[in-house]
Amino acid sequence: MKVLGLAGSPRRGGNTDLLLSEVMRGAASRGAEVKTIILNDLNIAPCQHCDACLEEGRCQVEDDMQMVYRELGQADRLVLASPIHFMGVTAQAKAMIDRCQALWARKYKLKLPPLGNRRERKGLFVAVGGRRVANVFESALATVKSLFKVLDITYGGELVFPGVDEKGAINKHPDALRQAFVVGQKLVED
Repeated sequence: MKVLGLAGSPRRGGNTDLLLSEVMRGAASRGAEVKTIILNDLNIAPCQHCDACLEEGRCQVEDDMQMVYRELGQADRLVLASPIHFMGVTAQAKAMIDRCQALWARKYKLKLPPLGNRRERKGLFVAVGGRRVANVFESALATVKSLFKVLDITYGGELVFPGVDEKGAINKHPDALRQAFVVGQKLVED
């Protein structure tokens, strides 16, 4: 079982990173092969809406997204982690998501499996939001659920914490890191 973590936070060692690390550690504790990609370290151009992908289901922009496509295709489980920025995922995560337009084209225009094969995949969303309002995660959840649907990844739920903003604040949450570890274990057991 291969678990791919996509770290959408531009801040290394912050709350989102700590949670993602524990999810991945939990998955590894159950024998999963884990890999985390730090989106901020990659060169991923925004989608140019050139529609070239509609012809072959492949993005013509040659950058680090080509590697992300390969990793997505190999993953059995996907963990997308992002802090909330302006009620959505970070720009780094959104650029990656938008570039999955090529995978949308594979699925809906060319009638091909978006990730190259048909097998059961499951995904999880991990997020922190600085605000404590009822809908702080709503827009990000809609985006992530849409991505997973396009990629034929079953939405396995979310691990979200409102009111967590300054670096390291997640450590003050009573059992957030333990929850993340357990969620990682359950992700590969199901």
